[in-house]
Parts: sequence; structure tokens; C-alpha cells
Amino acid sequence: MSHEPPPPARLTLPLCLDARMLGDGGTGVATYARALATATRALTDRPYRLVAEHTDDGRAARWSGAVPRAARHLRAGADADGATLLGRDLFRRAHVHFDLYRRLMPLRCDLPAGIMHWTYPVPLRVEGWINLYTVHDAIPLDRPELTPIAPRRHRAVLDAIVAGGDGITTVSQAARAAIVAALGCDPAFVVDTGQPVDVAEAARASLPVGLTPRGYLLAVGTVEPRKNLVALLAAYRRSGTELPLLIAGPDGWEAGPILADIAATPGAIRLRYPPRELLVTLLAEARALLFPSLAEGFGLPVAEAMALGTPVLAGGTGAPAEVAGGAALLVDVTDVDSIAAAITRLANDDALVRDLAARGRARAPAFAPSRFAERLAAIYRAALQRRAAASNGRSP
Repeated sequence: MSHEPPPPARLTLPLCLDARMLGDGGTGVATYARALATATRALTDRPYRLVAEHTDDGRAARWSGAVPRAARHLRAGADADGATLLGRDLFRRAHVHFDLYRRLMPLRCDLPAGIMHWTYPVPLRVEGWINLYTVHDAIPLDRPELTPIAPRRHRAVLDAIVAGGDGITTVSQAARAAIVAALGCDPAFVVDTGQPVDVAEAARASLPVGLTPRGYLLAVGTVEPRKNLVALLAAYRRSGTELPLLIAGPDGWEAGPILADIAATPGAIRLRYPPRELLVTLLAEARALLFPSLAEGFGLPVAEAMALGTPVLAGGTGAPAEVAGGAALLVDVTDVDSIAAAITRLANDDALVRDLAARGRARAPAFAPSRFAERLAAIYRAALQRRAAASNGRSP
């Protein structure tokens, strides 16, 4: 007998996502956007994607197109992936518009009012619709040294969203608390949806030459200071393990010194752009995932590794510890000796590895796509109830 709850009742109004983050990229933000698209298609009879039609019309034309204060009209259309709302150069013009006026650029369309769920904090809103914005973390505000995002402008965009939007969704309780603290907004304005993980049926690939199942350690993510790879490499060298350390992910902001450290570390291997199939295989076959990040909104590799039965090393505070839920080996990410000791244990203690693998698998259902869809459905219905109460002149 199945213990799965029944699916949420479907909405009958338009539910639209912006398509900007729905590509094939491997970042956590892009993965979240694709998972959100999958969930929303199951929640409404009228799913839409907001698509920006790009033209190479030059800087002057982009500025002139962003100057008008009036709402831009969106056209309904369709493509191979379903129904769309179309607008010319929306995202680039929205940022120029925001720089000019410090307000969200308004859009309008001829559809009945629905829900617009922006997958990232973009300075846009659809007039007459409920506008929700996913903000993955507060790192540009509370740890600006770890990101190239300009904190003052980012804060201004978020303040405009609080003033002109209908709510913020985020991906962990840690991220929610940080966003509320950074913005000083009503805590009820920010809701944690979590992030779904679905790797059970993911396609697999062959391991790269030289790697064997459970015979390597793995770090996943963009090579940038926030991922704390310099400390990880120092800890790896100090641990004395002979297992290779594979670092998989693209080059990011301030990658140069980190790449030099990788190249100078015996046993460290660099893999820049693993396709999704290979990345899942690497996670599934690793002896352990090493994830001592300095700051995260969620920490998707932690959840994916646990779902695949791979032991995890993660930081003892913030979102990664929350995601791990007691199923990972937690360390002080600012202490190289703490990380090194944990690496040594993971490399040599088979009983610990088996225990962490079992605890991770037991934790993984917390991130089931069905649970994510339930949380989204509750958020959408609550937003609709608030809108109905406001239109009737009552406090929601």
C-alpha cells in the first residue's frame, strides 16, 4: 500500500515562470529552476514560461527601450515546450530600467490574472498578477567578500521586491533567517520551500579513466572562494590519504589562485564541465563528498550525495548542516585540522562510511519532489487567499 499523499489540487489560473534560468546549466540555481518548472506543470492546468526575445540592437537601443515607465506588453505564444509569454529583451532592459528609476519594470498581458513565480530576484513584475520571487541566499548582503555581486545594488533590488512584490520563496530555513535579518522585512513575507532532489532514475556514465568506484574523494561546485577549496586542499594534503581528490565544476570568480593550488597538490584532479550524467555518476561512486563551503543557501550536492548513498563531509553550521540533518560528518570549515581529521576518517573507516551512507539514504525522502510540490501548492493558495482578502477590503 502506498503512503504517498494525494497530489495537491490543480490550479485553474495561469502560473508562469521566467525561462531565464531554465537552460541546461549545472548550477544549483538552474537545477532549482528546472525542478520548479516540473513541479508547477503538475500544479496548474495553465503553465506558462516568460521568454525574452533577444535582438542585437546595441547599447543605445537597450537604454532607449528601458526608459519608458509604462508597462511593457507581453504576447501569448507557444513553442515546442509549451505556452509562453513573450517580450523583447526583457531581462536586460529591466536592469537598465531599475538603474534609472530604482523600481521594478512593469509588464502586462491579456491573460486573466495569475501567479508569476520569478526563479531569481529580477527587477520585473506583472501588473495585476501575484508576483513571487525566489531568493536563494543572502550571501551578497551578509558575506559580500564571497561573491562578485554588488551588495548595494542587490539590496536595492530586494528592497523593491519587498515593496512591490507579493512574497519571497527560498530554499532553506537558514537562508530564510538570513534574508529576513538582512532585509528587515516581515518574516511572513519570506517562505522556505526547500529544494527537491531527484537522482534515483538519473542516467549514468562511465567513470573517467583512473577512477574506481569508492576509490576517490569528490568536491563539487564552481571553483571560487566561497567553496573553501584552498582550505580543503590544505586539509587533503595534511590528511595523508592516497585517495585522489576530484574537483568537478566550472571556473568561477577569483578562480586563478585556487586553480594554481589544485595544480600544485599531488593527487588532486580537475574536471571542469562534467555533463549531468557524469556528475551523478561521480556522486554515486565516490568514497565521500567533501563540501566544506563557507556559505550556501541550500547545498544541493549534499542532498544529492545522500540520496545516492554517498557519505558527506559538510560544514557544521548554516544550510549544509540543515540539509544534512544529522546524516553527514560535520566539521568546522574554518579549521584545516578539523577538515583533515574528517578526511582521514572517511578514507580509512569503512564502518563510518557505511553508517553515513545509510543515514543519508534515510534523510533523502525529506527532499522528495512530491513534498516540494506540496509546499509550493500551499504557498500559491495562501497568496491567492491574501489577494482575495485584500480585494474584499479585509486584512488577510
